Amino acid sequence: MTTAYDFSAKDIDGAERSLSDFLGKALLVVNVASQCGFTPQYTGLEKLWRDYRDRGLVVLGFPCNQFSHQEPGDEAEIRNFCSLHYDVSFPMFAKIEVNGDAAHPLWKWLKQEKSGLLGIGAIKWNFSKFLIGRDGKVIKRYAPTDTPEALTGDIEKALG
Repeated sequence: MTTAYDFSAKDIDGAERSLSDFLGKALLVVNVASQCGFTPQYTGLEKLWRDYRDRGLVVLGFPCNQFSHQEPGDEAEIRNFCSLHYDVSFPMFAKIEVNGDAAHPLWKWLKQEKSGLLGIGAIKWNFSKFLIGRDGKVIKRYAPTDTPEALTGDIEKALG
């Protein structure tokens, strides 16, 4: 059986990183963008990371430029933006695609595990979120409009 821990991706510094590094942790996987109306959610994502990391939550940011070109920069620009404007310290990855033939395998799997509204698999916009349990299985998918603060109850349950 496939779990989130079976995947790897390049981190924001270009090194291949296995999600098995986070084995036994709950994960919040988010496609992020620097020039999106939802970009201020970085504040809430960072707060979740800081509030829950010692209990076993890891927030993982995956920049994506597939929605109205709202993540045009390279990895260095993305890292600098996140650090300067939102003091992001949670793990960030290199830019990926979340939809289409070139979608990252992790995101293909996430969409298969939990479809969106009306059973649609495609990611609709930046700041779509997936909560993954300590067992590596997808618990829930959240819309971009779901704020990080609204996820705390589900995160508490996932952490046990």
